[in-house]
Amino acid sequence: MMLFIDGALCSFENLTSYEMKNSFLFLLAVVALGACQPTGPGVSDTAILILNANVIDATSGNVHKEKAILIDSGRIVSIGDGSELSALVGKEDVFDAGGRYVIPGLWDMHVHIEGEDLVEDNRALLPLYVAYGITTVRDCASDLGELVLAWRDSINNDQLFGPQIFTAGSKLEGINSIWKGDLEIANEEELEQMLDKLDEYNVDFVKITENTLPGDLFLTSVKEARKRGYKVTGHVPYDLSVEELAAAGFSAIEHASYMLRLGSDDSAIVDSIRSGKLARSEAGQVYNSSFDQDSAFVRYKMLAERGVAVTPTLIGGKQLAYLDENNHQSDAYLKYLTDRFTSKYQWRIDRMADETPEQKQGRKDRYQLILEQLPYLHKAGVTLLAGSDAAALNTFVYPAQALHEELVLFQEAGLDPLTILQTATVNGAKFFSVQDKLAGIVPGMEADLVILNSNPLDDISATQDIFAVVNDGEYLSRQKLDELLQRVQVIKEELDKGRKTE
Repeated sequence: MMLFIDGALCSFENLTSYEMKNSFLFLLAVVALGACQPTGPGVSDTAILILNANVIDATSGNVHKEKAILIDSGRIVSIGDGSELSALVGKEDVFDAGGRYVIPGLWDMHVHIEGEDLVEDNRALLPLYVAYGITTVRDCASDLGELVLAWRDSINNDQLFGPQIFTAGSKLEGINSIWKGDLEIANEEELEQMLDKLDEYNVDFVKITENTLPGDLFLTSVKEARKRGYKVTGHVPYDLSVEELAAAGFSAIEHASYMLRLGSDDSAIVDSIRSGKLARSEAGQVYNSSFDQDSAFVRYKMLAERGVAVTPTLIGGKQLAYLDENNHQSDAYLKYLTDRFTSKYQWRIDRMADETPEQKQGRKDRYQLILEQLPYLHKAGVTLLAGSDAAALNTFVYPAQALHEELVLFQEAGLDPLTILQTATVNGAKFFSVQDKLAGIVPGMEADLVILNSNPLDDISATQDIFAVVNDGEYLSRQKLDELLQRVQVIKEELDKGRKTE
C-alpha cells in the first residue's frame, strides 16, 4: 500500500491490518520502517533522475544493479525503482545511465594550487578536475594559501565552479625556508601566533614541512595543532623518528618515500643525526642500504595502531625516475597547461641533467622499492589516501590526470581495485570525518558521482573512461565535460598569447 503523508510517498506493504487500524501504531510503524521517500512538495522542479545505474558501494564493493538515483538540491534523495521515481521529475531531467557503473566522486588527497604568477592558470584548471571525475581535492598548502581559501568558500557558495576543496592554507615551516608563502616560526611563541592565524583562516587541517624547521619545534607544532583539534600532516624530519611523530598525533604522512625509514632502526639513525655522528645528507643512503622488509612491516602495524594514514604520491617519483625513457613532450595533456605553468617543471629536469647511468638506475630501483610497500602497508592496516601531488613545481604530474595515473600504479603494486577505489573516495571522507555527508551513494549524501562506461572493480583504469559526472547535484554529460575541457584549452591558448605580447 502506498500513501502520501506530509508530502512523502510511504510504503506500508508490511503492516498488519491491526496496525493499519490503530493510528498510534500506524504512525509508529512509519517511523520504524523508515519507508518514506520524499516526493511531491518535497522534490523541487530542479530535481534530476538517473536511470539504469549499477551503483557501486565503495565501502563493501557490492554492486546494486539497475537502480534509479533521485537527486535534488545537491543531495541524493532516493535510490530505488526507476518506474516509480520517474513520475517525480520532468522527462528533460531524466538521464539514462544505460547499465553503466556509478561511483562516488573521486578525491585527490594531495594537490598544490600554487604560484603567485599562476593565479589565472590555476583558476582555469579547477573545472578540469571535475571533468576528470574529481569532485574533491585536498590542497596541501602553497604561496596562494589565502586565495585558495577564498576559492574554497566560493565553490561552497556556488559562486565558482570546481571541485570541493579542503585546504591547509599555508604550511608551518622554519625561518628562511625555501618554500614561498609559508608561515615561518623560530620558537613556541611564534608557533602560537601562526596557529592563531590558521584559526582565523579557518583551515581544514595543518600541514608542516621540515626544510628549516628544527625537529623539536616540529614535534611541538604537531602537539599544539592537535590540541586545537586539527588533523596534522606533513613530511618527516631527519631529526625526528616516525614513531615520535605517530605518538605525538601525526594524522598522515605525505609521500610513501618516508616508509623506507621504517625498514631500518629509525630511532638509532635519528639519534646519530641529533648527536652529529651522522650528517643529514648521508642519512638517506643509510636508510636505503639497511632496509629490511620484515622490520618495515612490523613498524607499519605501529602506524596503523596509531591511526596514521599515508598518502603515497607515487606518480611524481615515477615520472622523474623514467624521464630518460619518456620526456613527455608529446603528452596530449599539455594542451591544457600554459607555457608559464610548464616552465616550472624545468628546475627538476635541470637538477637531474648530469646524473650518471648508475644514478638513474638507482632512482628507478628506489621508486620500485617504494611501490612495493603499498601491499605491506595495506596488509598492516594503514589507511592509504590517493593523492597525486599535482603542482606547478612537480614535473609532469598533471592536475587531475595524475590521480588516475596514481590509481593505476596502486594496481601495478598489487592492490585490488576495491581497495584502490576506497583510497580515492571513502578514505578521504573518513580522514576529514565527513563520511556521513560525502563519498557515498545513499540518501542524504551530497550528490557527487561519476558514471563510468565499465566496472572499476574489474580494472581501476575504468575511472578514466567517464560517461558523465554529477558535481554538487549538477549532471554533466560527456558532451558538457568535453566542453569544459575545450574551454580550459582555449583559456590556456589565450593566456599564452597574451603573455607573449607583454
